Amino acid sequence: MALIVQKYGGTSVGNPDRIKNVARRVARCRAEGDQVVVVVSAMSGVTDGLIKLAKEISPQPSERELDMLLSTGEQTTIALTAMALHSLEVPAVSLTGAQAGIVTDGVHSKAKIRNISPDRIHEFLQEGNVVIVAGFQGQTDEGHITTLGRGGSDLTAIALAAALGADLCQIYTDVDGVYTADPRVVKSARKLNEVAYDEMLELASLGAKVMQSRSVEFAKKFGVVFEVRSSLNDNPGTIVKEETESMENVVIRGVTLDKNQAKVTLAAVPDHPGAASKIFKSLAAINVNVDMIVQTSSHGAGVKTTDISFTLDKPDLPKALKKLESLKAEIGFAEILADEGIGKLSMVGVGMRSHSGVAAKMFDTLASNEINIDMISTSEIKISVVIELSRGEDAMRVVHDAFLGA
Repeated sequence: MALIVQKYGGTSVGNPDRIKNVARRVARCRAEGDQVVVVVSAMSGVTDGLIKLAKEISPQPSERELDMLLSTGEQTTIALTAMALHSLEVPAVSLTGAQAGIVTDGVHSKAKIRNISPDRIHEFLQEGNVVIVAGFQGQTDEGHITTLGRGGSDLTAIALAAALGADLCQIYTDVDGVYTADPRVVKSARKLNEVAYDEMLELASLGAKVMQSRSVEFAKKFGVVFEVRSSLNDNPGTIVKEETESMENVVIRGVTLDKNQAKVTLAAVPDHPGAASKIFKSLAAINVNVDMIVQTSSHGAGVKTTDISFTLDKPDLPKALKKLESLKAEIGFAEILADEGIGKLSMVGVGMRSHSGVAAKMFDTLASNEINIDMISTSEIKISVVIELSRGEDAMRVVHDAFLGA
């Protein structure tokens, strides 16, 4: 008997027929003698609809109350999935994140899991039930409901697999696995049989929508091997696991485009110690994650100044601008410029460690297609560039063809 954790995303449970399809898949698994824990997301479109509803009430709703509202999306799905299993005469019980023992910190909308006490899940499994857990949510020690951020159901599944000591963790979505690029944009993209944790972490954090980056980080930390596969067919998926020596033979594993980025430039910042520290500490204090940073110093006469540009998630832009405006007089920079018309194009591959000339080839490919580079960031296994969003998909295609074309 194996213990299996399965996660089904919003499109996989997007309507009653798809929920029934999930129930049939779970029933087949249980019929083979395995214990099954199912983690589900809200039905496709429900979370967006709840956010829209909240903003019709208040332009900037309280994050605590928004978490309370959004958590109802997954609670609807767990109940419906349990009902679908009951109709197949499969015993099942649904649990909210709190009922499943998921304890988080108190950062609303981006909570981190602090601990999981899975005793209640084990009890229901021993009684012969399929246990269905609401993804994306947990509860603080003080009893406040929190959510784990977009894609948080992935994190719920990985964390439960670790806490339960599961034999297998499967992440079901509406695609067959992890692709070398978004197949809806790049027709020549192909599915990967396996990918290293570090590669998957970079791909997820750089705009690939298959997995939430924090869930991959958690899987790497606790050694949870998982498979990304489709809930709409029985094709094998992509295994995400520790890096192996053979993985370095592939220079580039994938190309991503993050359209959810914005750029902020602070013009004429006084160039003295502590200015940058004060700026980025203030943003961190309001839970704004900054990604790429470029600083350009002026060398003219008079007071020496610098321009500081950085990227951040587009939804965080309003509160970042509000905070920066409050610092303007104190720090003494001239103006704040914001640009939402950017995209972040990235290439990822552990093979970059042992192959030279990758960046030069990428830059040459973009230049030959008259695509301008605004910012550049690199790591051992990643190269990212900020480009004009209107050219983003073109850039993705030409770079993919240059490195991963047939």
